[in-house]
Amino acid sequence: MGIMDIEGYFTRIGYKNSRNELDLETLTDILQHQIQTVPFENLNIHCGQPMELGLEAIFDQVVRKNRGGWCLQVNHLLYWVLTTIGFETTMLGGYVYNTPANKYSSAMIHLLLKVAIDGKNYIVDAGFGRSYQMWQPLELISEKDQPQVPGIFRLTEEGEYWYLDQIRREQYIPNQEFLNSDLLEKKKYRKIYSFTLKPRTIEDFELVNKYLQESAASVFTSKSFCSLQTPDGVQCLVGFTLTYRKFNYKDNMDLVEFKTLNEEEIEEELKNIFNISLEGKLVPKHGDKFFTI
Repeated sequence: MGIMDIEGYFTRIGYKNSRNELDLETLTDILQHQIQTVPFENLNIHCGQPMELGLEAIFDQVVRKNRGGWCLQVNHLLYWVLTTIGFETTMLGGYVYNTPANKYSSAMIHLLLKVAIDGKNYIVDAGFGRSYQMWQPLELISEKDQPQVPGIFRLTEEGEYWYLDQIRREQYIPNQEFLNSDLLEKKKYRKIYSFTLKPRTIEDFELVNKYLQESAASVFTSKSFCSLQTPDGVQCLVGFTLTYRKFNYKDNMDLVEFKTLNEEEIEEELKNIFNISLEGKLVPKHGDKFFTI
C-alpha cells in the first residue's frame, strides 16, 4: 500500500494553509477542506467491495484512489491527521437517531471526534454528510445554539450522555413531482445522534463495521449514496436520484433540486460532481430503509 503521507492527505483535500498554529481556525479550515473534497459515501458496498476499517486501507481509498467513505472511515482518517499534526484528539462513539422508530440506535454505530484546544473541548465530525453535516467544530457546551450554514446545531448534556440536534430551515422544492420524496427531511427540529465522552479506539467499531455492510437491516445495504458539501450547499446521490440543496437561498429557506439519472449519467455525475471514478461496477440502490438528505 505504501506509506501514509500527511502531505499526500493535504494535497488530496487542497489544503495549502499553515498548520503551525494548533488553534480553532486551523481545525475549522481542515474540517471544511475535508468535507468539500472527501465525500460521505458507501459505494463500495454496492460495487461488491468491502468497507475497510484499517487506517492504511482508508488512506489508500481516500487519498490515492480519490474516494470518500462513511463515518468509520473518514473520521478515522481525520483522527490520524489531527493527532499527527499535534491536536489533542479523542475518538468518541455515537448512537444515531432513528426517525421512524423515534429512538437512538442501541448499538454504537457512529464515530466522531473530540478535540481539546486551550482548555475548551470541540466536537468534530466529517462523516455524517447530507444536510446534517457540521461545517465547523461545535463547542462542547450544553444548550447553546451554534448557528452554521447548514442550520443551527445544539448540544445538550443529560447525565453521561450528550445529544446533538439541528434546527433546520424551511425547504423549497421547485420540481413538484418530488414534493413527497422519501428523501426529504420533514422535521424542523431534528435529533441527530447521542454520544458519551468515553474515549474509544477503532477496535470498538470492528463488529459494527461488519454488521453495517452485511445486514439486510442496515440503511447502508438498503441505499447506495454519495454526498459532498459545496461552498453554498450539498450534493447528494441516492440510488438514481441526484439532489442539490442550496442552504438559505432566500428568506431562511433552503432550495432543494431533484433529478433522476440513468446508469450512464450516474457514472458521469460521480466523476463531475464527486470526482469519483469507481473500479467496480456500481449497482445503484434505493431500498426502503429511512435515509434523508
